Amino acid sequence: MVDQGIAYEDAVAEFEKRFIARVLEKSNGNHSKAACELGIHRNTLSRKIEIFRLDGQPRKRNR
Repeated sequence: MVDQGIAYEDAVAEFEKRFIARVLEKSNGNHSKAACELGIHRNTLSRKIEIFRLDGQPRKRNR
């Protein structure tokens, strides 16, 4: 990744996105179960789902 010019922050974000997506898949989309398995608050998970667009919806724009 380093040789390809991928920044550390981008690599970490991609890992986090895939990890969360896999836990959501494993919990059949149940946010409470996924948050518990991840060890984070459900609101934090919801925010990350929005940031990573894991719900299939386009990202909301702040105005």
